[in-house]
Amino acid sequence: MSLLRRPSALPLWRDEITIDAADERYVTRRQFTKFLVLTSFGMFVGQLWILARSLFSRAGAPPAPMVIGRAGDLAVGATRVFQFPSPNDPCLLIRMGAESYVAYSQKCTHLSCAVYFDAEKRRIECPCHEGAFSATDGRPLQGPPPRPLPRIRLERRGDELMATAVEEGGPLDVAGIVGSGCPRARG
Repeated sequence: MSLLRRPSALPLWRDEITIDAADERYVTRRQFTKFLVLTSFGMFVGQLWILARSLFSRAGAPPAPMVIGRAGDLAVGATRVFQFPSPNDPCLLIRMGAESYVAYSQKCTHLSCAVYFDAEKRRIECPCHEGAFSATDGRPLQGPPPRPLPRIRLERRGDELMATAVEEGGPLDVAGIVGSGCPRARG
């Protein structure tokens, strides 16, 4: 090959690849506009796909009741994590009193962080953005959560506690929330 090629100080690959690095850093308006239009179109198609799936998806059958524990297993103020209605849905069972049990989804309604029960304050707290929920009804007490925690309907059959359904939280009364807004976003 060296016989067919003119001698050069540059390596062979530099002669064959004619990309100028200075020109590659420069993005023309046409390239930028093309990128924006194609990206926006891709996002629009994605939103249409999500809309179509939500409109044409069929609501599944209600979940089968599931035994989540025995009535006397938890001490008052204690909690237990269980999965309902599917193995990917963590829930929190709380014993509020001698004969009082409540259960909620363990995912915060703000950004799906795992919530926990603070027995001293008798409320459910989200450590991510300092959100708090009432342990009695699941409504937000403070922080950025936009709606109540989904409540798990419980039934007591003899000595067993059964999870039977998931009740979504209702509309939010914004006047009752103290310190709304994400504290980490403020500063």
